[in-house]
Amino acid sequence: MVVASTNPLKRSKKTKAVGVPTIDLSLKHKHRSTLTGLIVEACEDFGIFKVINHGVSSDIISSLERQGLDFFAKPTPQKHLAVGPTVPKPFGYGFRNIGSNGDVGDLEYLLLHANNSSTHPPLFSDAVNDYVEAVSDLSCSLLDLMAEGLWVQDKSILSSLIRDPQSDSLLRLNHYPALKNWDSFINGERIGFGEHSDPQILTILRSNDIPGLQICTPDGLWLPVQPDPNAFYVMVLTNGRFGSVKHRAMANSSISKARMSMIFFGAPPLNATISPIEEMVSPLNPSLYKTFTWGEYKRAMHASRLMLLAKALMAYRQDKKNNLMTAIMEDAEEKAIYSSSRLDTKDSDDHIPFYMKMKGNRYTSTFQAQELTTIHA
Repeated sequence: MVVASTNPLKRSKKTKAVGVPTIDLSLKHKHRSTLTGLIVEACEDFGIFKVINHGVSSDIISSLERQGLDFFAKPTPQKHLAVGPTVPKPFGYGFRNIGSNGDVGDLEYLLLHANNSSTHPPLFSDAVNDYVEAVSDLSCSLLDLMAEGLWVQDKSILSSLIRDPQSDSLLRLNHYPALKNWDSFINGERIGFGEHSDPQILTILRSNDIPGLQICTPDGLWLPVQPDPNAFYVMVLTNGRFGSVKHRAMANSSISKARMSMIFFGAPPLNATISPIEEMVSPLNPSLYKTFTWGEYKRAMHASRLMLLAKALMAYRQDKKNNLMTAIMEDAEEKAIYSSSRLDTKDSDDHIPFYMKMKGNRYTSTFQAQELTTIHA
């Protein structure tokens, strides 16, 4: 369910030559078989495609975008209160300041549970509900077409997971503020959201007309995806037959307008068993993963992230400690040598540096370093 395409070379060449394929859903009425074939080919060869004539009202899209931008324009304390104190993390408002060690920029977001209205901001819950309903329907239509193109007997086997009232689907609004200082734009490499692939069944992304999305070819080449406010970009997963493309978002390079993306993550219920579609498994194409539930997968991913975070924190603390001790030693040595120049040089061992006499050239704490440098103060 979460592996790359089985034919990465094919995807790489096509992606370079053509870009992201466009799927016109208006074909489903008169040219349905052609449409399902195009969708399967796009999923196999690219891992992403653009959908036009999708049927989602422009009023629904613009309403959420407008109210989302109004929300992000509010003072930070108000944004933190968007979903109320009883809503559990990670839902609600969050932000990420991108530091000077590599990237410079800002990203803030609002994460909502698609099927739990208690996580929706009261100020624009209607806009959220309308958008979630519309893109959920679009997701289910696309999944039904994919199943049809794969010659799966039960055409609703995928979409039924999204339609389930207990679906763990999410809606996330990402806001990239306009660039405040053009001098901070370094070689065009200001990454707003690092490279990743989505673990859910299907992702539907829509952004305004400010560029930022990039996809990665298997040979490591990052390609920009031109924004289209009237279209959706779709990424989907299966047991290796379809592979979700690795992607990232660059921080905003516009000095006049913010970039905002609205992402729907179609996910199964937490207790849903995840395994390959029966028709997709054979002796020549066995299941690549053991059967698990979506809840088990999320817990495993959370534990893995905690472990990585703990390792990173330990490395950070050790590095900080090493840097501190280096700074202490350099500072103490400099001051001690200066102090030794003020000593009476009648001592027979005046050729020995003063700091070596006092501490044997060892510094084990800030207290000792301070003691050393203040002896002759």
